[in-house]
Amino acid sequence: MTKIPTIAVVDDDDEIRRSLSSLIRSLGYSVRTYRSAVEFLGEAGGDPDCMIADIQMPQMTGDQLQAKLIATGRVFPMILMTAFPTDAVRDRVMAAGACAFIAKPYDGETISRCLQAALDPAHRP
Repeated sequence: MTKIPTIAVVDDDDEIRRSLSSLIRSLGYSVRTYRSAVEFLGEAGGDPDCMIADIQMPQMTGDQLQAKLIATGRVFPMILMTAFPTDAVRDRVMAAGACAFIAKPYDGETISRCLQAALDPAHRP
């Protein structure tokens, strides 16, 4: 039996979490959602197969979450997104190992393509 990949969605925007969760399920993946980076870090469950996280969040940004996960040895594919894309942020998160940097609003095809690439065993961290 093939394991269905689990995708974590970390975003403080309720509508984004709902729509992204629905899209991810329609693509055949399992999904877990989190309102914040702190909520994600506080979960006792195992790591997801991939994480999609917003950059702009209160308490801890998506790139701070990425850095904390890497520093603690929790390495899995990460896709970061923001409504305020800049070259500096993109360069920083990609240099730290993100699989993709997506500008909001996103489209389903972009999410699908990024998830396929992130979950490809040849591209695993």
